[in-house]
Amino acid sequence: MEKKQDILDYSADFDSIETWIFDLDNTLYPASSRLFDQVDRKITEFIMQALDLEWDEAYKTQKSYFRDYGTSMRGMMSVHGTAPEDYLTYVHDIDLSPIPASPALDSALAQLAGRKVIFTNGSTKHATNVTKKLGISHHFDGIFDIVDSHYTPKPDHRVYEKMIAAFDLDPRKSVMVEDMARNLVPAAALGMTTVWVRTESEWAREGSVGDHIHHIVDDLTDWLAALAAR
Repeated sequence: MEKKQDILDYSADFDSIETWIFDLDNTLYPASSRLFDQVDRKITEFIMQALDLEWDEAYKTQKSYFRDYGTSMRGMMSVHGTAPEDYLTYVHDIDLSPIPASPALDSALAQLAGRKVIFTNGSTKHATNVTKKLGISHHFDGIFDIVDSHYTPKPDHRVYEKMIAAFDLDPRKSVMVEDMARNLVPAAALGMTTVWVRTESEWAREGSVGDHIHHIVDDLTDWLAALAAR
């Protein structure tokens, strides 16, 4: 049975929340902007150049590594010894114009009680660039990125434990908001309230069936605004 999106039905779930943990890509900005498509293309380009492959083969390699290692970067590091700094610099060199400033999201976050942090498989620089473009960077107390996790990506449970320690947060009083459904499995197991930002991506929908998803959201800004105004 699909979870309800009526804020009044579950507002009590958030009364004791102290910390909000947000994924970045396709979560704090809408997947419909296609911003992450640029990153996806840059990953394929990087693999093409690094391994001297044609586009189709590089793309297959990219997706194979993503599936087997959690991120394509981790696969490139493990199999080919790729320097992560070079990879991150290349793939996050993108045009941010598809995501204009979002006064509505800025307002919703301002009204949302509790600390707010970003937990991403990307880099801090990428997260900073994106949140500045959206006009929401001032709301976040910190960013836990792929470097902080020693390049081990979500959903490895050890990364969540490191993030919890880094921000000294109580998972039972925390919410994790994420577009990749499988990344919510460890969060729920640790006691967090989970919110899945549903998109059309087949990758993001993998692992979307189960009790680890507590709430489903289609428009994060509208949902946060409704929650803050309840």
